[in-house]
Amino acid sequence: MITGLARSKIRLRMVASALAAMLAAAGAVATIPAEAHAASGVENEGADCQVPGLPDEGSLPTVSRLPDPFTKLDGTRITGKSDWRCRREEIKRLAEKFVYGEKPPKPSSVTGTVSPTGITVNVSHNGRSASFSAGVDLPSGNGPFPAVVVLGGFGADTAAIKAAGAAVISYDPLAVGREGTPRDNKQGAFYTIYGANSSTGILAAWAWGVSRIIDVLEQSGGGILRADATGVTGCSRYGKGAFVVGAFDQRIALTMPIESGSGGVAAFRAIPGESGAQPLSSAYSEQPWLGDAFGSFTGSPARLPVDTHAVIGMIAPRGLFIMDNPHIDWLAARSASVAALGGAEIYKALGAEGNITYWSAVQDGTHCASRSEWRTPLQQNIQKFLLGTGSYTGSMRIAANKSGNLAEWRDWQTPTLGDGGGDDDTTPPTAPTGLAAADTTATGTTLTWTAATDDTGVAGYDILRAPGASGGTFTQIGTSATTSYADTGLTPATTYRYQVRARDAAGNASQVSNTVQVTTQEGSGSPEGGCTAVLTVQTQWSTGYVIQPLTITNTGTATMNGWTVTFTLPAGHRLAGSWNGTATVSGQTVTIRNVAHNGTLAPGASNGSVGFQADRPSGDTSLPSGYTCA
Repeated sequence: MITGLARSKIRLRMVASALAAMLAAAGAVATIPAEAHAASGVENEGADCQVPGLPDEGSLPTVSRLPDPFTKLDGTRITGKSDWRCRREEIKRLAEKFVYGEKPPKPSSVTGTVSPTGITVNVSHNGRSASFSAGVDLPSGNGPFPAVVVLGGFGADTAAIKAAGAAVISYDPLAVGREGTPRDNKQGAFYTIYGANSSTGILAAWAWGVSRIIDVLEQSGGGILRADATGVTGCSRYGKGAFVVGAFDQRIALTMPIESGSGGVAAFRAIPGESGAQPLSSAYSEQPWLGDAFGSFTGSPARLPVDTHAVIGMIAPRGLFIMDNPHIDWLAARSASVAALGGAEIYKALGAEGNITYWSAVQDGTHCASRSEWRTPLQQNIQKFLLGTGSYTGSMRIAANKSGNLAEWRDWQTPTLGDGGGDDDTTPPTAPTGLAAADTTATGTTLTWTAATDDTGVAGYDILRAPGASGGTFTQIGTSATTSYADTGLTPATTYRYQVRARDAAGNASQVSNTVQVTTQEGSGSPEGGCTAVLTVQTQWSTGYVIQPLTITNTGTATMNGWTVTFTLPAGHRLAGSWNGTATVSGQTVTIRNVAHNGTLAPGASNGSVGFQADRPSGDTSLPSGYTCA
């Protein structure tokens, strides 16, 4: 019997051989990276796995740390890479039962059309029918093209996607699972088919819709868009959706969630301990994103038998590029880094560590901004996983102020899985030497070191950082496949210490290198000036709204080194969260002051990184007023 992982490898070799032969005949050479595991040809490769009975909610124990993703429901641990196919199916069933609700398989009838400008989808099942559509924007050149599905118009930079050679599919998730509806009367194409009182949350419904788009692409013959080279992206609520899309359809070759927050990538268990993060109860009640069953766990996530690190594992070994924002506490970036580090262990066990990237070390704090730091790795991920070219290797670039420590969240070790070769001995690499820091600025530094050695080869390096000149705990903040690492997002005039350790393909870790200490430069500052504050309503619903950005502009003639914005909430409104500013509330008066990274404004300059969310009585459409800035 050929396992799912083996089937993927066989498909990859066949595609590589055919493509290489075709281009060789034309005098060209193509290289498909061996570690770029192909997407599956089916939505769920584990559908035939025999899964033991799932536990009942009342029998779930409290487990404070992330559950071991390598331990099966029967209590045994997997030992081979081929075992992951059915272990993934167990995780899928647990995630459906307790977190997202069931994502049904392909309906009895899915038809549609694909044109250079759009896709139509028609679904029928059990006597019910629904339809929806999506837009198509092709890149220059000749097709057929790979494509990235962009949820709700908010995702990775579409210009960069097209420049990399992929088409953009503009998907409106609200046509499939509408927001602003009660849980017992959900609306949209999914609920037309499966019932308005379905317990499935709208994130899983959105994922179902993308799967139906891929069904139509498969039927179209691939003349315009390739069904075997599809990616997905989204930001904020649509980042939550993109994460679930990639986890629940193995035909997705590249998943790219952005700033997904609570209910997205962020580890459920870590969120209650992260200051300022959106509480799980808020994420559950704000919209019916998560399945109805999750309501029992908002106050006790440690009872969940699954967490988001294992959902990341559902995507493995396919491409995953997680982009995050450390400047907005509400977005739970520290908890997301915990999940990413935990999920990366699954990629490592499957021999695909280079296929996952987590990147929160960014300067711009604006919610859902197109950041310069992400443009190159975005295009490199598209080239690797959708075009089959390039040799990009993923890494962890975790912002200093939102760095989680995986060691605090697991009591399990990553196994060395067989059936895939690799280094099976227990001899660790030598320790890296000559660790040094250079080009240190107010917010970053660059580390370099001399390579370690190993009897079968060094797979990569872990970057460790501790606060201060002494004391403090070293925690892992990133990884590197080379002998250098750029750490960004640091605090001005602050001392840090660094160490590096090497790792081989079996997961054996070396002793740490020498320690290097750096102190970042002082930040700039000068006299204050006058300013204005202008709001933009990003989104609103019957019981709340998000103001993003709240744009502060220096209207004076001197550089400002700090600002304070004051405004009044309407009666009955309550501040639910804020980002990129320190907020205080007195009655209905809200005062937001700058934080360290956004207090300096040159004359005429503006800062659009500040925002906040407020709750209001249902049906009340009023907004805050009386904005002043000083």
